[in-house]
Amino acid sequence: MYATEACGRIIDRMLRLLGGHGYSRDYPIERNYRDARVTRIYEGTHEIQRLVIASDLIVAQG
Repeated sequence: MYATEACGRIIDRMLRLLGGHGYSRDYPIERNYRDARVTRIYEGTHEIQRLVIASDLIVAQG
């Protein structure tokens, strides 16, 4: 979860830096953005991941 969130923040910053060009297929960032977005969904939503992590922490402490 941490890695996908970090990747998303980095890609978002890169898109802001490039502006409209970041969405153009002429730049590799466009592909990186799509890949990062899919990873967030593919790995499971962050809300679900947070629930799983919290559940594991509660079980480990109890």
